[in-house]
Amino acid sequence: MIDRTLRNKIVAIRDKFPVLSLTGPRQSGKTTLLKAIYTDLPYVNLEDTDIRAFALNDPRGFLSNYPQGAVLDEVQRVPHLFSYLQNIVDQKDVHFVLSGSQNFLMLENILQSLAGRVMILKLLPFSLKELEHTINLSDYENLVHTGFYPRIYDKEINPADFYPSYISTYIERDVRQIKNIENRNSFIHLCAGRTGQLLNINALATDAGISPNTAKAWLSVLEASYIIYFLQPYYKNFNKRIIKSPKLYFYDTGLACSLLNITHADQLRTHYHKGALFENFILNEFYKHRLNLGQEPNFYFWQNKGKKEIDLLIERAAELIPIEIKSGKTIQQSFFDNLLYWKKLTGNQKAELQVIYGGDQNFQTTSGNFIRWKNLNAFMERIYS
Repeated sequence: MIDRTLRNKIVAIRDKFPVLSLTGPRQSGKTTLLKAIYTDLPYVNLEDTDIRAFALNDPRGFLSNYPQGAVLDEVQRVPHLFSYLQNIVDQKDVHFVLSGSQNFLMLENILQSLAGRVMILKLLPFSLKELEHTINLSDYENLVHTGFYPRIYDKEINPADFYPSYISTYIERDVRQIKNIENRNSFIHLCAGRTGQLLNINALATDAGISPNTAKAWLSVLEASYIIYFLQPYYKNFNKRIIKSPKLYFYDTGLACSLLNITHADQLRTHYHKGALFENFILNEFYKHRLNLGQEPNFYFWQNKGKKEIDLLIERAAELIPIEIKSGKTIQQSFFDNLLYWKKLTGNQKAELQVIYGGDQNFQTTSGNFIRWKNLNAFMERIYS
């Protein structure tokens, strides 16, 4: 078993909260991690039809079987359990772990019944840090194409085989459980084609042949199912000429590549979405780093209507750290152009400018620092130390 960074956080807070909620995409490793940590608690999968029927028809009787607590997987399938759990954890010294793959349904029930009693954590697929001693880091194209789902590495599955099955087995079923969306597959493909782009609801709706309100609803379902997420724009202290639409990204680049019909890493090397997918890959690593520490992401992008853009702004106390993300493997001073513009615009002459790029060398220049993608973990640890 490849050690998961989030394990340290779960172990540290176990005795501090009566309930732990762990959500994340299907097949991100939640069950494996929880079984490894909670060896003293029973594991109960509410996807099992008989167990779910018992929990639905006799919730008190069901929960009485676990006087010390339990790991309840896919608990969002039995939403009324949450209110019964509230009474139990308020009266007894127990510990329940609630795991699920549908963030909206989980969070809605937690806020209604378990607020103040639960620690909420998220587990995404493997991070680069978790895999760095296991895989070959010769080039990023293979990583971006393969993605980071544990089963691919555990069973040595070809991504071209894994992702079509993942889409039909998990994504379509989970999306249907929340909302019965017609033409789900084509809509998800349309989203993949917009990876790293500003969200234009009207254009997406037109291409999908649906209304803008329907497109919004469908995007919410994909977000709740841990398929896509949105990076919000930073517009504090700027005028109204700043773009205020979010950008769309996928929680896993391997899935995005599959939806774009990229079946081999060699195809990615010359693909017109290469830059966007590399940007998505780097951004995902920042998200994983924060979530694995039990902290919410503090990230934004910035763009004005003149198309000047900063790919990533990290908000740290009163400080903003601007970062450009470039898939190119050759250093170009022009990579700093937007960063230098932003620095002048903000008047923040002390800001340290960073470019994370696809090359193999770290360089310091008079404009700022070139950081090779392989050094991403060291960079993240430095800025968050």
